[in-house]
Amino acid sequence: MADLFENPAGLDGFEFIEFSSPEKGQLEKVFIGMGFTHIANHRTKDAQLWRQGGINLIANYEPKSAAWYFAREHGPSACGMGFRVKNAVQSYKYLLAQGAEPVLVDTGPMELRLPAIRGIGNAIIYLIDRYGDELSIYDIDFNYIEGVDRNPVGAGFKVIDHLTHNVYGGRMKYWADFYEKLFNFQEIRFFDIKGEYTGLTSKALTAPDGKIRIPLNEEGEGGKGQIEEFLRAFNGEGIQHIAFSCDDLVACWDRLKDMGMPFMTAPPETYYELLEGRLPNHGESVNELQTRGILMDGTTEEGPRLLLQIFSETQLGPVFFEFIQRKGDDGFGEGNFKALFESIERDQINRGVLSTANKTVENEGV
Repeated sequence: MADLFENPAGLDGFEFIEFSSPEKGQLEKVFIGMGFTHIANHRTKDAQLWRQGGINLIANYEPKSAAWYFAREHGPSACGMGFRVKNAVQSYKYLLAQGAEPVLVDTGPMELRLPAIRGIGNAIIYLIDRYGDELSIYDIDFNYIEGVDRNPVGAGFKVIDHLTHNVYGGRMKYWADFYEKLFNFQEIRFFDIKGEYTGLTSKALTAPDGKIRIPLNEEGEGGKGQIEEFLRAFNGEGIQHIAFSCDDLVACWDRLKDMGMPFMTAPPETYYELLEGRLPNHGESVNELQTRGILMDGTTEEGPRLLLQIFSETQLGPVFFEFIQRKGDDGFGEGNFKALFESIERDQINRGVLSTANKTVENEGV
């Protein structure tokens, strides 16, 4: 895939997402429930490699490591991410010249020293140039578990599509500038979503390689909605959700359901009744989507270009996961945002987090 625009850091997609937790058992349960397999252990550290398709997740429990401290501040969560780059040393030098904050990653004897910088909420962004079919970082730093398939299909998810950051009010520009100045990310979508009771603003960014997408979410007026709830529960800014993509979301949903994955509250029946009017001649089985609560967005003006998506309930503290299938659409389900937003509001009301008394009074001459 050719770069979309100038790529000064040489980005080439996600390599992994790093997780940590104050205690073992929480991450593993979630990973298994999404179809991931534990395939390797770090040679010297208390860290595990979990895989499904081309998706790598690292569970890092190493005492006194950055991940260990991160978990004690934020609870079970995503504490870092690995960006693939063409040349890690060159990328690192470039990023430091642009003002990135360096991070020293502890390494043991005969282990790779991974260049890294500070990211959202003190999470770490690692720069990885050993990946794919060549000798990878896992081949060097990890021991594979004997008898375990190194390339498990799992539930059918293949790549990390995007991950979303929730930020404090007024901080969206800071983080947009962070990604633009360091990596030359560009804004590709902007949404101002208002639900029945609360709202949010979202700015979607994409990297020059077109493979790393990071939407930024900021609380709307009122300050008592889902973004504010995340910031309080997470104890700061951070990764709110991670999206995995597949080739057949209906089949993947069925596998996830069999694995016990709890999904977010489904949209109302009217959402599906209006699908044909919103996306005429879309060609999908509305019944298959509705019985599973799968959302659909895109356009059919010049032939169907669709996005199917569904969200889990919160799985690690306030962190949740998104499962998607792209059928020619490269958006983020902006047409679904209002339906999704109202779905999350209903969940907040059901849990007693959001009161209907927060509803803005309109058209009453006030």
